[in-house]
Amino acid sequence: MKNTKDSKETAVNSASGLPFKKGNYTVMLLGVALIILGFIIMTLDKEEFGFGFFGITLGPIVAFIGFMIEFYALLKK
Repeated sequence: MKNTKDSKETAVNSASGLPFKKGNYTVMLLGVALIILGFIIMTLDKEEFGFGFFGITLGPIVAFIGFMIEFYALLKK
């Protein structure tokens, strides 16, 4: 009986055509938003060539966290 259920789930997943589930896409959107926010934070720096706290420290950390969330969303089952 379990085998029939698995085949039905496989048929539903292949019929939808989407490689990920809704939760994965939600986490991906969060990651993209953090990456964009990180780059925006880097542009807010008033120091020359972005060598202040925002451009050198805070912005890259936020963008890196966004990339890690994207990596997690791709590997999440």
